[in-house]
Amino acid sequence: MVAIPISRSISIDSDEIDESFTRSSGPGGQHVNTTDSAVLLRFDVANSPGLPDAVKQRLAELAGSRMTREGVLLLRSEGARSQLLNRQDVRDRLIALIREALIVPKKRRPTKPSRTAKAKRVDEKKGRASIKAGRGKIRID
Repeated sequence: MVAIPISRSISIDSDEIDESFTRSSGPGGQHVNTTDSAVLLRFDVANSPGLPDAVKQRLAELAGSRMTREGVLLLRSEGARSQLLNRQDVRDRLIALIREALIVPKKRRPTKPSRTAKAKRVDEKKGRASIKAGRGKIRID
């Protein structure tokens, strides 16, 4: 039972992470046909006691299709020939995803352009229109 630190106040227990190994389709030649180097990580976000509810909700939004209906996050790594490197890669991605979910997005406050900004925009449009109007054919009467 080893705690994986996410931030100063949040850590998850390594027992909450379930890893399974399969044959990889990545690089490795004949080696790939004989070793189970691909890693499939399962992390039950919905039942994790170490994560606050707000973080769980943001994590579900960030994970998108990688999250099941039951609230289990699935991550797969098969980029390296080594199972050890794939395990490290998938755990790093999990930690990065949780850290991203810790950041509370700022609420957008809608603003309106000022009267001066509107006038400046109209003046620029009129200037551009006069430049384009001057590009027409020259008529000699």
